[in-house]
Amino acid sequence: MTVPASRAAWSALTGLILCLGTVVPAAAQWGDSYDYPSRRSRDYYRDDGSSGAYGGRPSGRRYAPPQEAPRQFYWPWEDRPQQAQPVPSMRPSPRPRTPVHADEPRPARRKARPAPVVAQPKPAVPKAEPTTRIAVFGDSLAGSLGIGLSDVFEDNAEIGVVDRSRADSGLVRKDLVDWPKAAEEYLKTNPKVAYALVMVGANDRQPIRDGDQTVEPLSERWRQLYGERVEALIKVFADHAIPLVWVGVPPMRSESLTKDLAEINDIARKRVAKAGQTYVDVWPGFVDDRNRYAATGPDLEGQEAKLRAGDGVHFTKAGARKLAHFADVELKRLMGTGAAPAAPVATAPAAPAEGETPRLDDAAAIDRQITAMLPSLPEPPGIPALPVKPAAGPVVPLSRGEMTPGGTLMSGRPRDADPSGNVERALLRGAAPVTQPGRADDFRWPPG
Repeated sequence: MTVPASRAAWSALTGLILCLGTVVPAAAQWGDSYDYPSRRSRDYYRDDGSSGAYGGRPSGRRYAPPQEAPRQFYWPWEDRPQQAQPVPSMRPSPRPRTPVHADEPRPARRKARPAPVVAQPKPAVPKAEPTTRIAVFGDSLAGSLGIGLSDVFEDNAEIGVVDRSRADSGLVRKDLVDWPKAAEEYLKTNPKVAYALVMVGANDRQPIRDGDQTVEPLSERWRQLYGERVEALIKVFADHAIPLVWVGVPPMRSESLTKDLAEINDIARKRVAKAGQTYVDVWPGFVDDRNRYAATGPDLEGQEAKLRAGDGVHFTKAGARKLAHFADVELKRLMGTGAAPAAPVATAPAAPAEGETPRLDDAAAIDRQITAMLPSLPEPPGIPALPVKPAAGPVVPLSRGEMTPGGTLMSGRPRDADPSGNVERALLRGAAPVTQPGRADDFRWPPG
């Protein structure tokens, strides 16, 4: 069977198209297709054989192509590439060292600072058995007095201070401490006590038990009973022949308490003076210029310091030292160490006997011998006698003006004559003087 030629041509053309389609897919007209890129990236080979060219596993990392060496020559019409500027570093550049030559003197090195000088504490003076004992009796303020006296006699190994104070005690309540009885028992067991100090009263503004009755503080009966207890305590030291120094109570922050303590001090002062003992008033050392309580004030060195504690009653260390200073003055007076030594009496050297040669170290005898060898000089003319001044002048009263019988002052100038009568008319009668034309008091108008 014969196939027409046209049909055979169409069949051949169709078979050719099918063969070409199975070998390579048709490419797009305007570029590579999305399935098969026309240009494959170049794979660079690695020495470890990981590249796909040697059958290894293709690496997912791509390497940049090698850079060309920078050109050394450019034509005038070509643009030179800009070189990257170096990034400034934040680190400070090292300071250049100045070279030191052999002939130049080296700069002086800075001297090392000396170590701070630490004040060394004073060496403690070992105290043996003191030969003089000072006993302090009283309340908590007497304890501060004892501390201050210990500082005063710290360097004196012969004097010892014994603190026999008891807080919250006084002369009113005998159930706490009966001071006459306690002082008597202590002095019997310690006969070496040479001096005694008493400071009580800060806790005594309270009622006194008189048998079955209670006496109100600072009443007339209370003052009598309190004075008797002061005398009983003084009598204990008088019986043992021990000098007593009674220290008064200072002012307190409370105004009402300060007022009552001032009256208690007056009671003690009178009884101590009556017994012939010593009373020390410390009140002026702890008040201001208006006689009021002062927590601060000058210490013993004149520097402003805090003298009283925060409760307004007790003392600081500086206050205790100042408190002890008042008693220290009287103690040294009683001990006899505070008296000034007697001044030596100068005696004139005795004149050598007649015909005796004076010694070379006797200047007065040599001067007398030289004066005797000189010729006698004429006597100087007499000095005119000066008028003798009276011991006191006339007594002139200062409360009134002294006048003479005529009515004028004794030291006043004589009165001038008044021929025109203007003084009498203006000053005595009060009449205005007659105006003169052209003078400032001429108010006539028109002037002239």
